[in-house]
Amino acid sequence: MKHFATLILLFIAACSQPQPGIHTLRFTAIPDTNSSDLEAKFQPVAAYLSKKLGVTVEYVPAADYSASVEMFKNGDVQLAWFGGLSGVQARASVDGAQAIAQGVEDPNFKSYFIAHHSTGINLSKGFPKALKGLSFTFGSPRSTSGRLMPEHFVAKFTGQLPAEFFGNENSFSGSHDKTAKLVEVGTFQAGALNYMTYDRMVEDGDLDPELCKVVWVTPTYPDYSWTAHGSLGPAMVAKLQQALLEMKDVELLKAIDRPNGLIKATNADFASVHDLAAQLGFL
Repeated sequence: MKHFATLILLFIAACSQPQPGIHTLRFTAIPDTNSSDLEAKFQPVAAYLSKKLGVTVEYVPAADYSASVEMFKNGDVQLAWFGGLSGVQARASVDGAQAIAQGVEDPNFKSYFIAHHSTGINLSKGFPKALKGLSFTFGSPRSTSGRLMPEHFVAKFTGQLPAEFFGNENSFSGSHDKTAKLVEVGTFQAGALNYMTYDRMVEDGDLDPELCKVVWVTPTYPDYSWTAHGSLGPAMVAKLQQALLEMKDVELLKAIDRPNGLIKATNADFASVHDLAAQLGFL
């Protein structure tokens, strides 16, 4: 009986330890804004997760959206802050990968279509057909809010592909903040970007809304999520999800522009993005 009790205690102790083989957990994030700022913002997130999980957690910067997906596919990172499109691309490539958390805002995300004040276009409820023929820039080619959904809405409401409607080859600025600044200075007459980036830039005084005007707000769609790699066991995934949901510190939430905190997410939450991506050949 004494031997049996000892075995039980050893089993309980083993279950309470970090997953065998997981000594360092690495995560990345899509560089949807100025990539030079991301490392400074995500280091406190890494420190928080290290403390909560009991393992070393490291942030690994990604050069672009494609690089973040490739790192996840190759197993170089075991956790990632993805957009809707990059998330479904990554999960489609890794067996067992799971979306585990998202911002309160993410089930009902939206994009802004913006235009330089010289175009004379003002905010409208319907899709602004006056954008036709203007020079236009998207964000990253793999951005949900800066490319996939804006392209979808252009086609839906005009019956034309963006290259046909705007009359120029599609341009990609690379990130949401770059799109805003390129339109603000008039390099492009119009563009599309993540609404949260635009609002934050205006609030911080980094963007003049009188020069770079919001002319249309898209219908809502699901977007960002934290995604766990399929190589992580159920216990570690559960601990990760709990740690993310319990992340309440203002500075930590500011790192991912989610001031209202995080809620649970599942792969099924992004089914509509997955289906659209498959339809358009992004998977």
